[in-house]
Amino acid sequence: MIYVLAAILLISAFLTVTLKNIFHCALALAVALLTLAGFYFYLDAPFVGVMQLIIYVGAIMILIIFAIMLTTRVGDRLLSAANHQVMPSLLAVIVFVLFGIAAIRKLDLVAKAGKMSDPIAGLGRELLTTYLLPFEVISLLLLAALVGAVVIARKD
Repeated sequence: MIYVLAAILLISAFLTVTLKNIFHCALALAVALLTLAGFYFYLDAPFVGVMQLIIYVGAIMILIIFAIMLTTRVGDRLLSAANHQVMPSLLAVIVFVLFGIAAIRKLDLVAKAGKMSDPIAGLGRELLTTYLLPFEVISLLLLAALVGAVVIARKD
């Protein structure tokens, strides 16, 4: 199963950066983020997986798709969709892979045995008691930002 998830993630990430239509790129990014949530569930981290689904796939991708749809010049044929920076991109990938290999070699991959606590109940309790007011203020601020973006982006 992990290899299927890895293949889907790699293909969708590759499509995200290579497709010419920006809307299709956003959809490929959504698939990549969904697959990443699948990794979290596979690695027995359901809280992180659910947060990935709610925050990134649910909220951020909807915001990106709205921004694409509200932008008027996205569909213009006159806009260049090509980025002619193949060599710097290749160099960046090589450096990233080398740093990744060096970091993996320094890791101690032996899992530490021990009792893991469930932080979700404590997080929920704190979020809905101690931090309730800041939580609600942030939600109202995000709602106001979304309404403001729609007002600014619409045509008169």
